[in-house]
Amino acid sequence: MFALNTERNPLVVHTDWSRAWGGQEIRILTELREMRNLGFRVALIVPADSELARRGRAEDFVIHPVSFSSKFDLDSWWRLFQILKKIKPTVVNTHSSEDSWIAGCVARLCKVPLVIRTRHVLAPISSAVSYNLFPQVIFTCSAAIADQLASQGVRPDKSVVLPTGVEEDRFRFSQKNRLKVRSTYGIGEQEVLVGNVGFLRNYKGHQFIIQTAAAMPANYRFMIVGGGGELPALEALTRKLGVEDRVIFAGHQEHPEEFFSAFDICFFSSYEGEGVSQSLIQSLLNGLPVLACKLSSTMEPLNWTEDYRLVAYGDVPAAREGLMELSNLKLRDPQRMALQLQVIAKQYGLKSMVNTLVETYAQFGIIAV
Repeated sequence: MFALNTERNPLVVHTDWSRAWGGQEIRILTELREMRNLGFRVALIVPADSELARRGRAEDFVIHPVSFSSKFDLDSWWRLFQILKKIKPTVVNTHSSEDSWIAGCVARLCKVPLVIRTRHVLAPISSAVSYNLFPQVIFTCSAAIADQLASQGVRPDKSVVLPTGVEEDRFRFSQKNRLKVRSTYGIGEQEVLVGNVGFLRNYKGHQFIIQTAAAMPANYRFMIVGGGGELPALEALTRKLGVEDRVIFAGHQEHPEEFFSAFDICFFSSYEGEGVSQSLIQSLLNGLPVLACKLSSTMEPLNWTEDYRLVAYGDVPAAREGLMELSNLKLRDPQRMALQLQVIAKQYGLKSMVNTLVETYAQFGIIAV
C-alpha cells in the first residue's frame, strides 16, 4: 500500500498528445488539481507546445515534455522511458490514441503499479489491443462509451464509468451574472435567450442552431459561447440567413458560468462524438431546460430531469417546436432550479468524480493519508 509521507507519496501522472484546448484537457487539469488537493503528487507528460503544458505551468504542475507525434516516434518512446524510470510514478493515466499506445506500454514495462486509460469520446476505435493489453482500468466518460468499447472487444470488466465532474457551486444560477451578461449584450428580459457553450468544432452542430434561429420569432435571441476554427463559416451562415442581429458569438470565455445564468434555454446541438458533455452538465446544474440532439450518451444526464426535448440533428421544424414548448415552462423558477441542481450534482458533480477516483486508486492499494 502507498501511504503519503514527505519523501514518498503517490505520484499521479497524466499523459496527452493534444496541443489544443477542450473538454478533455479541462478534465485532465481538473483531476490533477483535485488529486493534489488530497495530498497526491501530480505531474503532466505532454508536448512542450501544448495548451495543457502552458496552463499546467501556470498552476505550478510539474511538466515533462514529450512530443507524442505518433505511436511510431522512437524518440518519444525513449524519452518517455527515461522519464518514467526517473520519476517512478504510482499511477499513469493516458488519454489519446498516440500517448496511450506509447505511455501505456512503457508504463507496464517500467512496472508502474496502476495504468489507466480514459476514453472521452463516443466513436468506434481502430483496435481493442491497446485497451486490453496495457491499462488495468479504463475510465469511460459515459455508459454509452463503455458499451461501445465492449461491442468492439474491449474487456467490460476493465471499464469504470466516470463522467467528468463539474463544480456544482460554480455553475449554479446567479441573478447577478444574468443581469451582467444580458446588459452587456443588450438582451431584454422579455427576450428568450437560447444558449450554447462549446468549442467551435464541426460535430458540435452549431450550424443547426443558426438554421433554427432563422425559423424562430424575433423575440428569440441566440448566443454561442466558444472559440474555434468554425467561426468564419458560422458568421457567414448568419449573414446568409439574415440573422446576424439575433445570433451573438461571444467567443472563448474563461468564466462560462456567467453566461449559463444569462440563458433561458440550452440548445445542445452536438450530434456525435460526445461522452457526457461538461457543457450539458453545466447547463443542467444552472437549472436550464434543454433542447438536445438525439445521442445515447446525451440521454444519460437527461434521464435525471423532465425539462428537455429531443430532436434529430438538422430537423429545424422539430427544433422550433421544441424551443417553443420549453419557453412555455416557468423559466428560472427557483424551486425547480434547486431540485435540478441537487439531482444533477449528486450524479455528475465534482465530489462524485473525486470519490470514484479515490475508490479506484484504493482498490490497487494506492492511498493518500
